Amino acid sequence: MAITRLGPNQDITAAKIAGQINFKNIIINGDMSIAQRGTSVSGITSTSYNTLDRYRTGVSGFGTWTQSQDTDVPTGQGFANSLKMDCTTASGPDAAGSVLYLVQYIEAQNLQQLKFGTSNAESTTISFWVKTNVTGTYTVEIVSSDSGRHICGTYTVNASNTWEKKTITFEGDTTGTINNDNGRGFEIFFWLGAGSEFTSGTLATSWATSSAGNRVSSSQANIATSTDNNFWITGVQLEADTSASDFEFLPYDVNFERCRRYYYVVNPNNTYYATIQDFYCYNSSNCYGSLKFPTPMRTGPSVSMTNNGSFYYYPQTSFAINTSMLYSWQSDGEISYVRFYDGNAFSFGSASGLFEGGTFKCDAEL
Repeated sequence: MAITRLGPNQDITAAKIAGQINFKNIIINGDMSIAQRGTSVSGITSTSYNTLDRYRTGVSGFGTWTQSQDTDVPTGQGFANSLKMDCTTASGPDAAGSVLYLVQYIEAQNLQQLKFGTSNAESTTISFWVKTNVTGTYTVEIVSSDSGRHICGTYTVNASNTWEKKTITFEGDTTGTINNDNGRGFEIFFWLGAGSEFTSGTLATSWATSSAGNRVSSSQANIATSTDNNFWITGVQLEADTSASDFEFLPYDVNFERCRRYYYVVNPNNTYYATIQDFYCYNSSNCYGSLKFPTPMRTGPSVSMTNNGSFYYYPQTSFAINTSMLYSWQSDGEISYVRFYDGNAFSFGSASGLFEGGTFKCDAEL
Protein backbone atom coordinates (compact mmCIF):
# COMPACT_ATOMS: atom_id res chain seq x y z
CA MET A 1 0.00 0.00 0.00
CA ALA A 2 1.42 3.37 -0.99
CA ILE A 3 2.02 5.89 1.78
CA THR A 4 1.39 9.55 1.04
CA ARG A 5 3.78 11.90 2.78
CA LEU A 6 3.35 15.58 3.43
CA GLY A 7 5.33 17.78 1.10
CA PRO A 8 7.36 20.83 2.19
CA ASN A 9 4.34 23.08 1.75
CA GLN A 10 1.95 20.74 3.58
CA ASP A 11 3.45 20.74 7.05
CA ILE A 12 1.06 20.91 9.98
CA THR A 13 1.93 24.26 11.48
CA ALA A 14 0.91 25.87 14.75
CA ALA A 15 -1.03 28.46 12.77
CA LYS A 16 -3.09 25.74 11.10
CA ILE A 17 -3.79 24.01 14.40
CA ALA A 18 -4.76 27.32 16.00
CA GLY A 19 -7.34 27.80 13.27
CA GLN A 20 -9.23 24.68 14.37
CA ILE A 21 -11.91 24.49 17.05
CA ASN A 22 -10.34 24.41 20.50
CA PHE A 23 -13.23 25.57 22.70
CA LYS A 24 -11.49 28.83 23.46
CA ASN A 25 -14.87 30.49 24.08
CA ILE A 26 -15.80 30.21 27.76
CA ILE A 27 -19.35 31.38 26.97
CA ILE A 28 -21.83 28.67 25.94
CA ASN A 29 -24.34 29.43 23.16
CA GLY A 30 -22.60 32.68 22.26
CA ASP A 31 -24.14 32.60 18.78
CA MET A 32 -27.66 32.42 20.25
CA SER A 33 -28.54 29.31 18.24
CA ILE A 34 -30.06 27.14 21.00
CA ALA A 35 -33.43 28.00 22.57
CA GLN A 36 -34.89 24.90 24.25
CA ARG A 37 -37.36 26.84 26.42
CA GLY A 38 -38.90 28.61 23.42
CA THR A 39 -38.16 31.30 20.87
CA SER A 40 -40.28 34.08 22.38
CA VAL A 41 -41.62 34.93 25.86
CA SER A 42 -43.68 38.02 26.69
CA GLY A 43 -44.71 39.67 29.93
CA ILE A 44 -41.32 39.31 31.63
CA THR A 45 -41.24 41.33 34.87
CA SER A 46 -39.02 39.21 37.12
CA THR A 47 -35.74 37.32 37.07
CA SER A 48 -35.89 34.02 35.19
CA TYR A 49 -34.65 31.91 32.30
CA ASN A 50 -36.89 32.56 29.33
CA THR A 51 -35.72 31.73 25.81
CA LEU A 52 -32.10 31.27 24.77
CA ASP A 53 -30.15 28.63 26.65
CA ARG A 54 -27.67 29.74 29.34
CA TYR A 55 -28.89 33.37 29.47
CA ARG A 56 -30.85 34.40 32.55
CA THR A 57 -32.79 37.66 32.51
CA GLY A 58 -32.72 39.88 35.58
CA VAL A 59 -35.69 42.25 35.87
CA SER A 60 -36.91 44.16 38.90
CA GLY A 61 -38.53 47.58 38.73
CA PHE A 62 -37.64 48.14 35.09
CA GLY A 63 -40.83 47.61 33.14
CA THR A 64 -42.14 44.64 31.17
CA TRP A 65 -40.30 42.80 28.41
CA THR A 66 -40.65 40.42 25.52
CA GLN A 67 -37.51 38.38 24.91
CA SER A 68 -36.98 36.44 21.71
CA GLN A 69 -34.54 34.57 19.54
CA ASP A 70 -34.32 36.98 16.62
CA THR A 71 -32.91 36.84 13.09
CA ASP A 72 -31.63 40.44 13.10
CA VAL A 73 -27.84 39.95 13.01
CA PRO A 74 -24.71 41.83 11.88
CA THR A 75 -24.23 41.42 8.13
CA GLY A 76 -21.53 39.11 6.87
CA GLN A 77 -20.35 37.82 10.27
CA GLY A 78 -21.78 34.29 10.08
CA PHE A 79 -24.48 34.67 12.72
CA ALA A 80 -28.06 33.51 12.16
CA ASN A 81 -29.60 34.53 15.50
CA SER A 82 -29.49 37.17 18.20
CA LEU A 83 -31.14 37.67 21.58
CA LYS A 84 -33.65 40.53 21.47
CA MET A 85 -35.06 42.49 24.41
CA ASP A 86 -38.21 44.47 23.52
CA CYS A 87 -39.63 46.93 26.06
CA THR A 88 -43.43 46.57 26.19
CA THR A 89 -44.05 48.63 29.35
CA ALA A 90 -41.67 51.49 30.17
CA SER A 91 -40.55 52.10 33.73
CA GLY A 92 -38.14 53.39 36.31
CA PRO A 93 -36.10 52.45 37.97
CA ASP A 94 -38.86 52.43 40.56
CA ALA A 95 -36.44 51.79 43.47
CA ALA A 96 -32.76 52.01 44.33
CA GLY A 97 -32.43 48.24 43.97
CA SER A 98 -34.01 48.01 40.51
CA VAL A 99 -32.10 45.87 38.02
CA LEU A 100 -32.17 45.02 34.33
CA TYR A 101 -29.53 42.67 32.97
CA LEU A 102 -28.63 39.51 31.09
CA VAL A 103 -26.32 37.07 32.87
CA GLN A 104 -24.57 33.78 32.11
CA TYR A 105 -23.15 31.66 34.93
CA ILE A 106 -19.94 29.76 34.11
CA GLU A 107 -19.10 26.44 35.76
CA ALA A 108 -16.02 26.81 37.96
CA GLN A 109 -14.21 23.74 36.68
CA ASN A 110 -14.30 25.27 33.19
CA LEU A 111 -12.17 28.21 34.41
CA GLN A 112 -9.12 26.51 35.89
CA GLN A 113 -6.99 27.52 32.91
CA LEU A 114 -7.25 31.15 34.09
CA LYS A 115 -4.90 30.36 37.02
CA PHE A 116 -6.64 32.79 39.36
CA GLY A 117 -5.02 33.21 42.75
CA THR A 118 -1.51 32.85 41.30
CA SER A 119 1.04 35.27 39.85
CA ASN A 120 0.27 33.75 36.44
CA ALA A 121 -3.42 34.73 36.47
CA GLU A 122 -4.62 35.13 32.88
CA SER A 123 -6.32 38.19 31.46
CA THR A 124 -9.64 37.62 29.73
CA THR A 125 -11.24 39.46 26.84
CA ILE A 126 -14.95 39.57 26.10
CA SER A 127 -16.23 40.50 22.65
CA PHE A 128 -19.77 40.72 21.30
CA TRP A 129 -22.03 42.48 18.82
CA VAL A 130 -24.80 44.82 20.04
CA LYS A 131 -27.55 46.88 18.46
CA THR A 132 -29.98 49.27 20.17
CA ASN A 133 -31.68 52.59 19.63
CA VAL A 134 -30.50 53.75 23.09
CA THR A 135 -27.00 55.13 22.65
CA GLY A 136 -24.64 55.75 25.56
CA THR A 137 -22.63 53.84 28.17
CA TYR A 138 -23.22 50.21 29.18
CA THR A 139 -21.52 48.03 31.79
CA VAL A 140 -20.22 44.47 31.65
CA GLU A 141 -19.40 42.91 35.03
CA ILE A 142 -17.61 39.67 35.90
CA VAL A 143 -18.28 38.30 39.38
CA SER A 144 -15.95 35.61 40.73
CA SER A 145 -18.46 33.69 42.81
CA ASP A 146 -16.10 31.65 44.99
CA SER A 147 -13.95 34.59 46.08
CA GLY A 148 -16.71 37.23 46.31
CA ARG A 149 -14.81 39.55 43.99
CA HIS A 150 -15.72 41.41 40.82
CA ILE A 151 -14.37 43.52 37.99
CA CYS A 152 -16.25 45.81 35.59
CA GLY A 153 -15.77 47.45 32.23
CA THR A 154 -17.81 49.72 30.00
CA TYR A 155 -18.54 50.10 26.31
CA THR A 156 -20.29 52.81 24.35
CA VAL A 157 -23.11 52.38 21.84
CA ASN A 158 -22.31 55.13 19.38
CA ALA A 159 -24.94 54.82 16.67
CA SER A 160 -28.66 54.14 17.01
CA ASN A 161 -29.98 50.87 15.56
CA THR A 162 -26.61 49.90 14.14
CA TRP A 163 -24.72 46.69 14.81
CA GLU A 164 -21.42 47.46 16.56
CA LYS A 165 -18.73 45.07 17.80
CA LYS A 166 -17.48 45.72 21.34
CA THR A 167 -14.39 44.39 23.12
CA ILE A 168 -13.39 44.70 26.79
CA THR A 169 -10.25 43.22 28.38
CA PHE A 170 -10.11 42.34 32.08
CA GLU A 171 -6.90 41.73 34.02
CA GLY A 172 -6.37 38.39 35.76
CA ASP A 173 -7.00 38.14 39.49
CA THR A 174 -3.86 37.13 41.39
CA THR A 175 -5.72 37.24 44.72
CA GLY A 176 -9.09 35.57 44.27
CA THR A 177 -9.48 31.86 43.62
CA ILE A 178 -11.87 29.70 41.62
CA ASN A 179 -12.82 26.33 43.07
CA ASN A 180 -12.39 23.27 40.88
CA ASP A 181 -16.00 22.10 41.08
CA ASN A 182 -19.34 22.22 39.28
CA GLY A 183 -20.57 25.35 41.07
CA ARG A 184 -20.61 28.95 39.88
CA GLY A 185 -17.19 30.22 38.89
CA PHE A 186 -17.99 33.37 36.93
CA GLU A 187 -21.17 35.41 36.61
CA ILE A 188 -21.07 37.48 33.41
CA PHE A 189 -23.50 40.43 33.65
CA PHE A 190 -24.59 42.59 30.73
CA TRP A 191 -26.25 45.53 32.47
CA LEU A 192 -29.11 47.25 30.62
CA GLY A 193 -30.34 49.38 33.51
CA ALA A 194 -29.57 49.78 37.23
CA GLY A 195 -30.94 51.59 40.26
CA SER A 196 -28.82 53.89 42.44
CA GLU A 197 -27.87 51.03 44.78
CA PHE A 198 -25.58 49.73 42.04
CA THR A 199 -24.30 53.02 40.56
CA SER A 200 -23.58 55.15 43.65
CA GLY A 201 -19.92 54.18 44.14
CA THR A 202 -16.81 54.00 41.98
CA LEU A 203 -16.88 51.42 39.19
CA ALA A 204 -14.59 48.47 40.01
CA THR A 205 -12.32 48.49 36.96
CA SER A 206 -9.80 46.29 38.80
CA TRP A 207 -10.52 43.12 40.78
CA ALA A 208 -11.89 43.98 44.21
CA THR A 209 -14.19 42.65 46.91
CA SER A 210 -17.72 42.83 45.54
CA SER A 211 -19.55 46.01 46.52
CA ALA A 212 -23.06 46.80 45.31
CA GLY A 213 -22.39 50.50 44.65
CA ASN A 214 -19.37 49.71 42.46
CA ARG A 215 -21.06 47.27 40.10
CA VAL A 216 -22.44 49.59 37.41
CA SER A 217 -21.24 52.81 35.82
CA SER A 218 -22.95 55.97 37.03
CA SER A 219 -23.44 56.77 33.32
CA GLN A 220 -25.23 53.49 32.62
CA ALA A 221 -27.92 53.73 29.94
CA ASN A 222 -31.48 52.60 30.70
CA ILE A 223 -33.30 50.82 27.89
CA ALA A 224 -36.58 50.68 29.85
CA THR A 225 -37.50 54.35 29.31
CA SER A 226 -39.75 53.79 26.28
CA THR A 227 -41.73 51.05 24.60
CA ASP A 228 -39.87 52.05 21.42
CA ASN A 229 -36.65 50.66 22.88
CA ASN A 230 -35.04 47.41 21.79
CA PHE A 231 -31.70 45.74 22.46
CA TRP A 232 -30.03 42.93 20.50
CA ILE A 233 -26.86 40.97 21.29
CA THR A 234 -25.00 38.11 19.59
CA GLY A 235 -21.54 36.71 19.04
CA VAL A 236 -20.62 36.69 22.75
CA GLN A 237 -17.13 35.33 23.35
CA LEU A 238 -15.00 35.29 26.49
CA GLU A 239 -11.45 34.00 26.07
CA ALA A 240 -8.16 33.88 27.94
CA ASP A 241 -6.22 36.56 26.09
CA THR A 242 -5.47 40.26 26.05
CA SER A 243 -7.25 40.77 22.73
CA ALA A 244 -10.28 39.39 20.95
CA SER A 245 -10.01 36.75 18.25
CA ASP A 246 -12.59 35.82 15.64
CA PHE A 247 -15.73 34.21 17.02
CA GLU A 248 -15.44 30.44 17.42
CA PHE A 249 -18.41 28.81 15.70
CA LEU A 250 -19.19 25.33 17.02
CA PRO A 251 -21.24 22.74 15.12
CA TYR A 252 -24.91 22.95 16.08
CA ASP A 253 -24.93 19.48 17.64
CA VAL A 254 -21.92 20.30 19.83
CA ASN A 255 -23.50 23.56 20.97
CA PHE A 256 -26.78 21.76 21.66
CA GLU A 257 -25.14 19.08 23.81
CA ARG A 258 -23.25 21.70 25.83
CA CYS A 259 -26.56 23.43 26.61
CA ARG A 260 -28.25 20.15 27.57
CA ARG A 261 -25.77 19.73 30.42
CA TYR A 262 -27.75 22.51 32.15
CA TYR A 263 -31.27 22.14 30.76
CA TYR A 264 -32.91 19.21 29.00
CA VAL A 265 -36.46 18.79 27.73
CA VAL A 266 -37.94 15.33 27.21
CA ASN A 267 -40.54 15.32 24.42
CA PRO A 268 -40.52 19.13 23.94
CA ASN A 269 -43.32 19.23 21.37
CA ASN A 270 -45.67 16.80 23.19
CA THR A 271 -45.98 14.82 19.97
CA TYR A 272 -43.49 11.98 20.31
CA TYR A 273 -42.79 9.05 22.57
CA ALA A 274 -40.12 9.12 25.27
CA THR A 275 -38.77 5.85 26.59
CA ILE A 276 -38.78 5.37 30.35
CA GLN A 277 -36.65 2.31 31.06
CA ASP A 278 -36.99 -0.42 33.68
CA PHE A 279 -40.52 0.66 34.46
CA TYR A 280 -42.03 -1.18 37.39
CA CYS A 281 -45.49 -0.94 38.90
CA TYR A 282 -44.87 -1.97 42.49
CA ASN A 283 -48.55 -1.93 43.37
CA SER A 284 -51.71 -0.08 42.41
CA SER A 285 -50.38 3.17 43.91
CA ASN A 286 -46.67 3.36 42.97
CA CYS A 287 -44.80 3.07 39.69
CA TYR A 288 -41.07 3.57 39.18
CA GLY A 289 -38.93 4.10 36.10
CA SER A 290 -35.56 5.41 34.95
CA LEU A 291 -34.54 7.90 32.29
CA LYS A 292 -31.00 8.16 30.91
CA PHE A 293 -29.94 11.64 29.78
CA PRO A 294 -28.28 12.00 26.37
CA THR A 295 -25.63 14.20 28.01
CA PRO A 296 -24.56 13.99 31.67
CA MET A 297 -26.13 16.97 33.41
CA ARG A 298 -24.17 19.26 35.70
CA THR A 299 -25.92 17.80 38.74
CA GLY A 300 -29.12 15.93 39.49
CA PRO A 301 -31.77 18.20 37.94
CA SER A 302 -34.97 19.55 39.38
CA VAL A 303 -37.80 18.27 37.23
CA SER A 304 -41.23 19.51 36.34
CA MET A 305 -43.83 17.84 34.18
CA THR A 306 -46.11 19.82 31.92
CA ASN A 307 -49.20 18.49 30.16
CA ASN A 308 -50.87 15.18 30.87
CA GLY A 309 -49.74 12.05 29.06
CA SER A 310 -50.13 8.32 28.78
CA PHE A 311 -47.76 5.50 29.62
CA TYR A 312 -47.76 2.27 27.63
CA TYR A 313 -46.13 -0.94 28.85
CA TYR A 314 -46.27 -4.68 28.34
CA PRO A 315 -48.60 -6.48 27.92
CA GLN A 316 -50.58 -3.91 25.94
CA THR A 317 -51.37 -1.96 29.07
CA SER A 318 -51.69 1.80 29.33
CA PHE A 319 -52.70 4.35 31.90
CA ALA A 320 -53.07 8.12 31.98
CA ILE A 321 -50.52 10.21 33.82
CA ASN A 322 -51.22 13.74 35.00
CA THR A 323 -48.83 16.33 36.40
CA SER A 324 -49.90 15.71 39.99
CA MET A 325 -48.69 12.09 39.81
CA LEU A 326 -45.01 13.07 39.51
CA TYR A 327 -44.19 12.31 43.12
CA SER A 328 -40.40 12.22 43.25
CA TRP A 329 -37.34 12.38 41.06
CA GLN A 330 -33.82 11.34 42.03
CA SER A 331 -30.80 11.72 39.79
CA ASP A 332 -27.03 11.67 39.68
CA GLY A 333 -26.98 13.75 36.49
CA GLU A 334 -26.63 10.74 34.18
CA ILE A 335 -29.67 8.63 35.07
CA SER A 336 -32.83 9.74 36.81
CA TYR A 337 -35.26 7.60 38.75
CA VAL A 338 -38.85 8.75 38.68
CA ARG A 339 -41.79 7.74 40.87
CA PHE A 340 -45.41 8.20 39.91
CA TYR A 341 -48.01 7.95 42.66
CA ASP A 342 -51.77 7.63 42.59
CA GLY A 343 -54.21 6.02 44.99
CA ASN A 344 -55.41 3.26 42.66
CA ALA A 345 -54.39 3.94 39.07
CA PHE A 346 -51.84 1.27 38.22
CA SER A 347 -51.71 -2.43 37.51
CA PHE A 348 -48.88 -4.64 38.69
CA GLY A 349 -46.29 -5.21 35.98
CA SER A 350 -42.70 -4.73 34.96
CA ALA A 351 -41.29 -3.61 31.59
CA SER A 352 -39.77 -0.76 29.67
CA GLY A 353 -42.41 1.53 28.34
CA LEU A 354 -43.23 4.54 26.22
CA PHE A 355 -44.41 7.87 27.57
CA GLU A 356 -46.52 10.01 25.25
CA GLY A 357 -48.11 13.44 25.41
CA GLY A 358 -46.37 15.03 28.39
CA THR A 359 -43.09 16.90 28.77
CA PHE A 360 -40.37 16.61 31.41
CA LYS A 361 -38.26 19.74 31.94
CA CYS A 362 -34.96 18.94 33.64
CA ASP A 363 -33.12 21.92 35.12
CA ALA A 364 -29.51 21.78 36.38
CA GLU A 365 -28.68 25.46 35.87
CA LEU A 366 -26.09 27.10 38.08
